[in-house]
Amino acid sequence: MSGAVITGLDVVDPGHESVVLDLSCTTRDAGPVDLVRAALDRLDGCRVEKVSDSTFLIHLGGKIEVQLKTPLRNRTDLARAYTPGVARVCLAIRDNPADARNLTIKRNSVAVVTDGTAVLGLGDIGPKAAMPVMEGKAALFKRFANVDAWPICLDTKDTDEIVRTVELIAPGFGGINLEDISAPRCFEIERRLRERLDIPVFHDDQHGTAVVVLAALINALRLVRKNMQDLKVVMIGAGAAGAAVAKLLMDSGVRDIILFDSKGPIYKNRPGLDEDRAALAEVTNPRDHRGSISEAMDGADVFIG
Repeated sequence: MSGAVITGLDVVDPGHESVVLDLSCTTRDAGPVDLVRAALDRLDGCRVEKVSDSTFLIHLGGKIEVQLKTPLRNRTDLARAYTPGVARVCLAIRDNPADARNLTIKRNSVAVVTDGTAVLGLGDIGPKAAMPVMEGKAALFKRFANVDAWPICLDTKDTDEIVRTVELIAPGFGGINLEDISAPRCFEIERRLRERLDIPVFHDDQHGTAVVVLAALINALRLVRKNMQDLKVVMIGAGAAGAAVAKLLMDSGVRDIILFDSKGPIYKNRPGLDEDRAALAEVTNPRDHRGSISEAMDGADVFIG
């Protein structure tokens, strides 16, 4: 959704001074904005001076910032928040590292980590172009949970480098939110970080999607009065989100899931399966379906795409 703010709209009435108007309109994307401007320019005595996109306007300078939780009004406040008073707090944490959760921002701070390789539906657009999405996720953390989150956009696609970098910054955060990292690397990155870190590691594309799909399915089953274990489920997509959804549904009682990727249904010993899809093939598609999606949909209860 894009909002066009048309400023400096001069409307000239013969014999009178011109009137400058601001006109706001909401459009689906940038295309219709040009049509609106062209239509206004065709009006007698009307001239459009400037068009601004309100979506871009709210991104100017970024969407998040750091603010103080304690005032710095005088020298005493400064001495407590910084030197020399802060040294006592540092020594207390040195003697008892667990105090970092109480005496720093750590317990309420999340790193939103990406390499920009699977951003929304845009694909591999790189870490800089991924920043607006990561800022948006940080804004959601703050608005809906009052959690302080910060975008960490890494200029590398190397799995080892990503894992090591997150390990190195982990002491300053209470949790890690992996975001928009392409499959199958995201699976390995998540596994390794879970093994090595003493803080939660959450992959939004996997776990966030899986949780909301399960919640929706639970509600739907109440309405149609069906049981989880009796369902026949067909899914399109076996990437990070699809794999996590399938796993969570099976953990919740679903026994019959057929997964499709870009090459067709996933089944045991299908040529070309990577390690993660091969693992999925071992626990899904119990009827060994190898046909089309439409054939799989025959008799199915649930479709997830």
